[in-house]
Amino acid sequence: MIKKIMLLCTFAALSLLFAGCQEKAQPDDRLQEYVDLWNKGKFDKMFSDYANSSTKETFKKEDFVTRYKDIYKDLEVKDVKVSFKKPDKEVEWDKKSKAEFPMTISFNTLAGEVSYKKDVTLTKEKKDDDENWFVDWDPSFILPEMEKDDKVGVESISAKRGEILDRNQQPLAVNGEAFELGIVPKEFNENDLSKLSSLLDLSPEQIKSKLDASWVKPDYFVPIKKIALTERPLALDVIELDGLYSKRVPAREYPYGEATAHLTGYIGKLTAERLEKLKDKGYTAQSLMGLSGAEEVYEDELRGKDGQRIYLKQQDSEDTFTVAEQPVEDGKNITLTIDAEMQKKIYAQMKDEAGTAAAINPQTGEALALVSTPAYDPNEFVLGMSSEKYKKLADDPQKPLRNRFQLAYSPGSTMKGITASVGLKSGKLDPKKIYDIPGKKWQKDESWGNYKVVRVFDNESKVDLESALKFSDNIYFARVGLDMGAETFIAGLKDFGFGEEIPMSYPIYKSQVSNDGEISKEVQLADSAFGQGEVLMSIVHIASAYGGIINDGTMMEPKLLKDEEQKVWKKDLLSKEQADMMKTDFRKVVTEGIAGKASVEGKAIAGKTGTAEIKSEQGTKGKENGVFVSYDQNDPSMVLAMLLEDVQDAGGSTHTVQVAKKFYDTWK
Repeated sequence: MIKKIMLLCTFAALSLLFAGCQEKAQPDDRLQEYVDLWNKGKFDKMFSDYANSSTKETFKKEDFVTRYKDIYKDLEVKDVKVSFKKPDKEVEWDKKSKAEFPMTISFNTLAGEVSYKKDVTLTKEKKDDDENWFVDWDPSFILPEMEKDDKVGVESISAKRGEILDRNQQPLAVNGEAFELGIVPKEFNENDLSKLSSLLDLSPEQIKSKLDASWVKPDYFVPIKKIALTERPLALDVIELDGLYSKRVPAREYPYGEATAHLTGYIGKLTAERLEKLKDKGYTAQSLMGLSGAEEVYEDELRGKDGQRIYLKQQDSEDTFTVAEQPVEDGKNITLTIDAEMQKKIYAQMKDEAGTAAAINPQTGEALALVSTPAYDPNEFVLGMSSEKYKKLADDPQKPLRNRFQLAYSPGSTMKGITASVGLKSGKLDPKKIYDIPGKKWQKDESWGNYKVVRVFDNESKVDLESALKFSDNIYFARVGLDMGAETFIAGLKDFGFGEEIPMSYPIYKSQVSNDGEISKEVQLADSAFGQGEVLMSIVHIASAYGGIINDGTMMEPKLLKDEEQKVWKKDLLSKEQADMMKTDFRKVVTEGIAGKASVEGKAIAGKTGTAEIKSEQGTKGKENGVFVSYDQNDPSMVLAMLLEDVQDAGGSTHTVQVAKKFYDTWK
C-alpha cells in the first residue's frame, strides 16, 4: 500500500514538473507561431498577440495591419515564404531577456521576386502576470530597408510592341505616330462646336461628353480624336479654331492599309469581359492587344513584357531604394513570308469586289499574298473609329470585316485538277480513255430521277482527260468519280489534306469532303468529283493543292512566318510523269481552252478555272463564285488562287480570269 502511494506521488511530481516546463514558452516556438501567421497573412493576430511593447508604442495596430495588407495588395504579393534558423545548440532561454534569430523572407511581386534576410529580435515581457516572448518589429519586415515614413512606389516601363514586316523588310505594322487633336476648354468657343463636329466626323454630343469628363479642368488639354499623320491638312484646319491644339503621340501604323487589313488585323483595348479572362496574364484596362489578324495570332511574340520597379522613397529625400525590378522586355519583330508589293497589286485588281486570293510558292509553301476584299482601314480602328463608321462597315452587304482567305468555299471546277490527280495516282483514271458524251446533260440511269449532270460546252463528244480539263467538262469528271468509287475518291482527298487541320500558324478553316466526311450516294459522288456537292476548300488549300501538283507530287505545308522551317505536308500525290502531264494540260487550258483570256505576253500562264454554283436546287438561278488557279510556267515560283463572289452577271469564272490577268500584266 505504501509503495502504491509513493508511486502515485512520484507521477504527480513528474506531471507538475512537465506542466511547469510547458508553461515556459521558448522564443523559437513563439517565433514559429509568428511566422506561421505571417505566411497565412494573419496580420491582425501578429500585432495583437506577438508584437512587443516597444512596437505597440511606436505603431498603431491599424498602421501595422493596414500597411501590410495595402502594400501586399498593391504590389500583387504572392507565395509568401518566411522562415528562420533555430540555434544549433540548446540555449538556456530562461536566463536571457532577448533572443535573436536570422530570418529569410521571400515573395513574388508584380516586379518579380523579393528575397531578403532580416535579424529578428524577441524580448521577454510580462503580460497579464505571464511571462512570454514578443517580436520587436519595424517596417523593414514588410520590405527591405523600409522605414516608418517611407513611401512605396511602383514604376512601370511599357514594352515596345514588336513590328510586323514582310519578306523584304517592308513594314506591315509598325510603331509610329499620330496627331492627337484636343481642346483647352477655357479657350474654346462653343460657337465652333458644329464646325469641329463636321471636321472630325464626331457628333457634338460626343465632343461635349469628353469635355464633361470628371477630371477635366479649364486649362487642361482634353484629347478629342487621333488622326493619321497623313491627314496633316485636317490637323491644320482643326487647330485654326480657338482652343484647339494638336500633338504627336505614339500609335500603331499599318502602312499598306486596306491591302493587308485582314492579314495584319489591328490592336485595341480589351473589352471588360476579355480583360477578366486575361488579367492573370498582366493585361490591364489600359493595355492594347491584337484583336484580329496577325496582331492577334502572334500576340504573345509581339506583345513583350512591361518593366516594373518597386522602390522606396524617404519623406525628405529624392533618393530611392529599389526593392525589386523586372527589366522591360520589348516584343519581338516578326517577319512574314508575304511580299507586300505583290499583295498590294493583287488587292488593287480585286478591291471593288467581294473575294479572296492566295499566292503560294509551291516549292517552299511560303504564302506570298493573302488577300480578302472588300476591306477596311486598320488605322481607323487604332485611332478610334466612330460608332457610325463601324456600323456602316458591319451593315455593308459585301461584309468588309469578313476575313475571306480563312474561310472554306465550294471550289467549283478547280476541284477537277485534284480529282484527276487522285484518279491518276490510284490507277483508276486512264488519261487516254475516251468517254462518249454526246450532249450537254447526262445521268447514269433512271435511279437518278430528274437529276442530270450538265456541262457548259458540248463541242466534243469524244472526251479524254486533256479535253475535259481544257473545257472543264462536268460530265467527264462525274463519270471519272463514279468509276473511281467513293472509297478511292475519299482516300485520295485525304491524301491531299481534306478533313485535317491546315498546318499553318495562321488559322485557316479545314477542307471537307462532305458535311459528315462520307459520300453515300452516287449523285453526291458525281457532283463532288467536279467540285459541287458538299466539298469545301479554303483558297489557301486550293493554292497549296495545285502547288503539290506543280511541285511534282509534293505539297508543302503553307507557312506565313519567314523563320518557320519548310516542311513537306503531303508527298507522292503524283509521279513526275503524271505531274508533267497535268502541267501540260493546265497550259492548254489557257492556250486552247476556256481560260484563253488569261494569256499574257512574255508569260506562260497555265491553270484551271472553276465556277461554284450557290443555289438550293438544280434548274434554279442562284449566285456563282468564280475561281481561277494559275501560275506562270516560265517562273513556277508562285501559284495564285483567286475567288470572286457573285460573278453570275459578270461572266462567271471568266471574269476572275480577267482580273487575274490584270495582275499578271502589272507584275514583274
